[in-house]
Amino acid sequence: MKRILTLVAIALLLSTGIAQAKEWTKVRVAIEGAYPPFSQVSPEGELVGFDVDIAKALCEAMGAEAVLVAQDWDGMIPGLMARKYDTIIASMSITEERLKKVDFTNKYYQTPAKFMVKKGLIPEFSPEALKGKVVGVQRETIHDKYLTETYGKDVDIKRYGSLDEAYLDVEAGRIDIVMADSVALMEGFLDQEKGKEYEFVGPDMVDPKFFGPGIGAAVRKQDSDLKDKLNEAIETIRANGTYEKIQNKYFNFNVYGE
Repeated sequence: MKRILTLVAIALLLSTGIAQAKEWTKVRVAIEGAYPPFSQVSPEGELVGFDVDIAKALCEAMGAEAVLVAQDWDGMIPGLMARKYDTIIASMSITEERLKKVDFTNKYYQTPAKFMVKKGLIPEFSPEALKGKVVGVQRETIHDKYLTETYGKDVDIKRYGSLDEAYLDVEAGRIDIVMADSVALMEGFLDQEKGKEYEFVGPDMVDPKFFGPGIGAAVRKQDSDLKDKLNEAIETIRANGTYEKIQNKYFNFNVYGE
C-alpha cells in the first residue's frame, strides 16, 4: 500500500509540474543592457533595443507577460541555471559548447563578426598585418573564443566586460583593434560621431565552428516546452510582420540572415 501511495504521489507531483511548466503565463527574460542597438539602458533607466523588442513580441505571441531582467554578460548562463530567469534573449550565439549546458531555440537573427580599427592602421588586411596588435574583445563570447584560437599566438588580447569599455580604450589608443559583431560595432560606434575615424578591416567572420547557426534564445534543458513555445512565437512574428517592423526600427538590412 505504501508503495502504491508513493507512486501516486510521484505521479501527482509530475503531472502538476508538467501542467505548471506548460502554462508560461509569465516569462522572465535576461537582457544584457550594454550591447546597443540590441540592448541598452535608456536615460529613463529602461531596457531598450532590438533584443528587448523581440523578447516582448515573442512573449506577446505566446500570450505571456514579459518580465525583463538586467544581467551582466558573464553571469548569463549561470543565472539561467540558478533560475533567476527563464530564458536569455541577449544576442547569444548558438554554439556546441553552450549546448552542453543549455538548449536554444531556432535563430532569431544572424550577423557576421568583424575587426574595427582606426583608418589607415591596417591598409591591407592579412593575418601578418595583425601580428603584435592589441585586440579588444568582450570576454566569454564567441568572438573571444574565435580570436583566442585563431590569432591568440600573434596578437595581444585584452578582454572586457562590455563593448563600451573596449570603445573607450580604442579611442584612448590603449588597444589597436576591436573585434565584435558587425552590427554592434556599426550601431554602437562606427555610426556615432566618435567612430568617424574608424573602419572595418578584413573579411566577414562566420565560421560555424565558432559562430554557430545564429543567435537564439537560451533555455534550461528541462524546459523543452518553453523552447517549443518560443520557436512557435518566432515563426508567428516572422509570418505576421511583427519581426519586420522591429527589424526596420533598428536596421536597413535583413538582420535575420539567410
